[in-house]
Amino acid sequence: MKSSRESPASGPRQHLLETASRLFYLEGINAVGVDRILQQAGVTRATLYRHFAGKEALVVAYLEREDALIRHHLEAAADRAVSPDHMLELVIEGIAEDAWRHHTRGCPFINATAEFPDPANPVRQVVSRHRVWFRAVLEEYLTAAGREDSAIKADTLVMLRDAVLVGSYLDDSEASRRTFLRTARCAAGLP
Repeated sequence: MKSSRESPASGPRQHLLETASRLFYLEGINAVGVDRILQQAGVTRATLYRHFAGKEALVVAYLEREDALIRHHLEAAADRAVSPDHMLELVIEGIAEDAWRHHTRGCPFINATAEFPDPANPVRQVVSRHRVWFRAVLEEYLTAAGREDSAIKADTLVMLRDAVLVGSYLDDSEASRRTFLRTARCAAGLP
């Protein structure tokens, strides 16, 4: 089952990464062994080690891919936004859509953190960099929209994103989506 978020395979490395990403997200990183990834991708162990130092490097690439997808979506939203308030609305709608349609099994970053508890681990470092960037970009959008206390509001929106991604998986996804949209718009000072 190929996600609409995946790009066409551009070679063995990309195909391997897409396969591993799908399995890691759907089944859990530690639950999926290298042999299963190789079998599903239809590649050899030599191909894996030609492109990645090992499973941990593949996990890092998976999370970097998730980060790149989110950055791409925010860049696309910035291209469409007609005002700072519109950008905030697009970001909030994008988060809700992501939790409802794409990340239906929780946040890949939170899920990875649960499996890699050591903050010094390279996997956790990717998660930390992503969260610092995401919070900073939200603060930038809030500041551009003239919001006071943009740092506090950015912290709130990050927390709400975490909540909708987890809530959409654990509870009624449509109810989580509606609650997130209402609460995030209020936190961002949108009508």
